[in-house]
Amino acid sequence: MVYFPLPSPATALTVPKLGEADGIFLSLVLPTYNEGENIQAMVTTLVKLLENRWSGQYELIVVDDDSPDLTWQKAFNLSDTYPQLRVIRRTEGRGLSTAVIRGWQEARGNFLGVIDADLQHPPQVLLALLAEMERGADLAVASRHQSGGGVSQWSLVRRLLSRGAQMLGLLILPEVIGRLSDPMSGFFLVRRQAIADCPLSPVGYKILIEVTARGRIRWLAEVGYVFQERRSGQSKVTWRQYVEYLQHLCKLRLSLSSRFLQFCAVGLTGVAVDMAILFILTEPSLGDLPLSRSKIIAAQLAILNNFFWNDRWTFQDLTQGQNSPSQVSKRLLKFNLICWAGLGINLGLLNFFFNFSHFNRYLANALAIALVTLWNFWFNLKLSWRVTDV
Repeated sequence: MVYFPLPSPATALTVPKLGEADGIFLSLVLPTYNEGENIQAMVTTLVKLLENRWSGQYELIVVDDDSPDLTWQKAFNLSDTYPQLRVIRRTEGRGLSTAVIRGWQEARGNFLGVIDADLQHPPQVLLALLAEMERGADLAVASRHQSGGGVSQWSLVRRLLSRGAQMLGLLILPEVIGRLSDPMSGFFLVRRQAIADCPLSPVGYKILIEVTARGRIRWLAEVGYVFQERRSGQSKVTWRQYVEYLQHLCKLRLSLSSRFLQFCAVGLTGVAVDMAILFILTEPSLGDLPLSRSKIIAAQLAILNNFFWNDRWTFQDLTQGQNSPSQVSKRLLKFNLICWAGLGINLGLLNFFFNFSHFNRYLANALAIALVTLWNFWFNLKLSWRVTDV
């Protein structure tokens, strides 16, 4: 099957959901540009690997950026021999990352993957990645930096650039890059439900970082592989790719920071609720209750307020399709437990500021809330909104 050309859907850069019963086992995307010399050998090798066990349950999707060497035409000529091959010729848009997502949008697989078409990624490693996915991984990555991995004939300069890019990533985006031994890898599989309906916005070639940062990735597995030298065609690695990598890191950093700002904005509404209830309960002319008891009641109402707005705004992209009563209840339970742990810290700080430092009780309360905000954000991001069921 081939598309000449295929326009992007209205929900650009979003992978649609697919019911388990509606899909096939695997959709593997091969993004191409001037890979006409390699495409036949790559498709033939992949079919030999997959046909014995998964015949009829997989598809190979070539997404070509209108190559001058007519890679798309050469791939299409193979479709009569290999009916599991599909070809998309893109005449609008360029870039590896967006080509991968475009292929995933047309894919029917419950497991989605990407592999270079230039034979630098050994196709045989795909079987080890599939084994990890069958064990339950949400993301299985082929890594040059795991046991059994490496590079074949890279120069010292290229090795230093690769490692330097990884170290830079750890400085800018440690919570994402720190999960990956090889964040520059372009060979991996991901469970569709882990990225379905997540807004993706990659820059350049490094789609793996985008998937790890924005996807619902609980279990991440890595498999070592040796990066091979190109047999035919020309390498597309230039300084531009490193610049785009830096742009992507900065873009994700700002995006994740904006989530924290949303969390803080919601927290301010919680502060308003907390302060109002605390005033009503402790003011002598109103409730006249003890400070600690009043704080517990005020905090619980603030927690409920914050959960409602965070679930529907701050982490809305992570909860799409996860809104059954049991799933919401699990998130609320986790949110409560984390916030109550923070409340224990909050109470200690509140009493210290009020009873020992003799601050005004409202100032003491505001300071205590500020100091536990980072605690609440970090642990809720890692636990409460990392999806209760996949």
